[in-house]
Amino acid sequence: MEQPNLTYIEQLARDDDSVKQTLINVIKTEFPEEKKDYYTSLEKKDYKKIEENVHRIKHKISILGLEQSYKLANTYEHNLREKKMDGVDDFEQILHTITAYIKTI
Repeated sequence: MEQPNLTYIEQLARDDDSVKQTLINVIKTEFPEEKKDYYTSLEKKDYKKIEENVHRIKHKISILGLEQSYKLANTYEHNLREKKMDGVDDFEQILHTITAYIKTI
């Protein structure tokens, strides 16, 4: 599985460490809440809400340079629109990978 990185954040920051740190802080703050909301929606089997959660998390996946994971999340999001859970295991692995990574940055 691909690994998260800060390449895109560094490009956005253009060598401005305060911008870079702000973006990292946004991810570190928002991602855990979005992940929590995702699991709450999953427990309730609220497909619309799960889809919304996946959509929000997809942005963090992209920002962290996870191109293949973004594609998997996008497919999962589309499956949820049809009330199919295909892709849930891959998505949960992505969440686990990001959770472990943000503890290191």
